[in-house]
Amino acid sequence: MFLFIASVKLIARLFYRFEVTWVEGRELDDWRQVRVFAFLNHTSLFEPLFLSTMPWHFLWNGSKHALLPIADKTMNRPFLGPMLSLMAPDVVSITRKKDDSWDGFMHKLQPDSVVCLAPEGRMMRANGLDSSGKPMTVRGGVSDILQHIEDGYLLFGYSGGLHHVQIPGERLPRLFKTIKIKYEALPVSQFKREINEETSSRKFKIAVVKNMQMRRERHCF
Repeated sequence: MFLFIASVKLIARLFYRFEVTWVEGRELDDWRQVRVFAFLNHTSLFEPLFLSTMPWHFLWNGSKHALLPIADKTMNRPFLGPMLSLMAPDVVSITRKKDDSWDGFMHKLQPDSVVCLAPEGRMMRANGLDSSGKPMTVRGGVSDILQHIEDGYLLFGYSGGLHHVQIPGERLPRLFKTIKIKYEALPVSQFKREINEETSSRKFKIAVVKNMQMRRERHCF
């Protein structure tokens, strides 16, 4: 599994340039402390290219402990589904509803899990909307995860978008483009204090969604 992830990183470095920045210049020294990676501005199925911006020790740790929820529609694709299953030891197919599939994902959560997900839950099309013609918004699944995690870091990845590389519906990516991403790392405990985790579960979820939506609008390119 690690060899597959490493090959994606190396191939990406051969064909693309990457620009990585950090909110307020505050870099995270040890990515092994990351418990949740929330990737915002989901625009393309070629987003595994962003693995090239992550340090080797994070990829190694992820190859042993990563937990990924991926839409069943994506996992059912003939070539893409099997490839994505090689990205983590636990890849869970879920629907876009809070149903048994989400409960099954939550039961997979372990003390050493590194949860990686796209909180929007769907992909932006060329017109800036989702496949149903609705504006892109953040959903509340992250709040469920955070209620089970107390330590480590919440890492946000603010994508600069990949429509210049591949727009949903296109088969092949364009090579030799510049890919941009901005990171922000917050201690999970700090983020939960800012949200006020003492509120009810419903109010906590609403506050988490509102906070992430604000961060998405402020930091995504």
